[in-house]
Amino acid sequence: MDRDNRIWWGTDGNNVPAIKRFLSEVKAGRVPQTLWTYDEVGHTQEAKKELIEAVAFPNSDVVFETPKPTRLVRRMLQLATRPEEHALVLDFFAGSGSTLHATFAQNAEDSGNRRCILIQLPEPLVGVVPHGSLQTIADITKERLRHAGKRIREENPMFAGDLGFRVFKLASSNIRAWEPDRENLAETLEASVEHLKTDRTDQDILFELLLKLGLDLTVPIENKAMAGKTVHSIGAGTLLVCLASQITREEVEPLALGIADWYKALAPAGETTVVFRDSAFTDDVAKTNLTAILQQHGLENVRSL
Repeated sequence: MDRDNRIWWGTDGNNVPAIKRFLSEVKAGRVPQTLWTYDEVGHTQEAKKELIEAVAFPNSDVVFETPKPTRLVRRMLQLATRPEEHALVLDFFAGSGSTLHATFAQNAEDSGNRRCILIQLPEPLVGVVPHGSLQTIADITKERLRHAGKRIREENPMFAGDLGFRVFKLASSNIRAWEPDRENLAETLEASVEHLKTDRTDQDILFELLLKLGLDLTVPIENKAMAGKTVHSIGAGTLLVCLASQITREEVEPLALGIADWYKALAPAGETTVVFRDSAFTDDVAKTNLTAILQQHGLENVRSL
């Protein structure tokens, strides 16, 4: 075995001999060692240096006393995932964002398709003075990942994978709950005509729709202007949404025809759902006409919020 170069005697030749295993002979991968030394997977000081380089924040290494080096997380990814699989990596305590940083880097190295979810509470920074837009731990996480994605893209220009991320915050529904004041039902009904909360954006409503329709939160979203209204295409036409606050009778036909043309150009594989803001229509005639035109062009599933 020694003549066949199958014994490892250590770096200087004085170690206890160990049998070498070649990757070509181990079809299911390799067995991980119990001990990972710092020269293989990094150490805390290396992790702090990575963080300081990524985040222009004084004393960021004070906020995170023991950040994880990306080499450590990448070793875990190499052992637990394969590049051709669409593995989903989950970190419930994101901290400085080492896990997604490592996922970016490993995907860039082996053209992997790993995706990653980070969860981090917006904890106020303790022991340091907030700096600009960096007010919480979550702010530092996001800043680090923006820099990491940009740098990895620059270092790996041939990598075509995704190095971006979306940020979601837990919130109540965008739709008002029906809570009538029985002493003033007339006023309650009038106030409920607009049942979408006024302090929410179109994007807030769009992502609630994705959740309720069971669509992936990372699907691509495109926007187009039609008849002076913005229409959103989600998931290559799986969902078409117009959240304009007002749609008059005169605007119905050009808006409906514009949506129909876009639908034909997108040619989605499955059924398409079209959604409007119910309170936007001037009257029932406008709503009925728009629905009828869309149905004439193959868009049968029309809903309103």
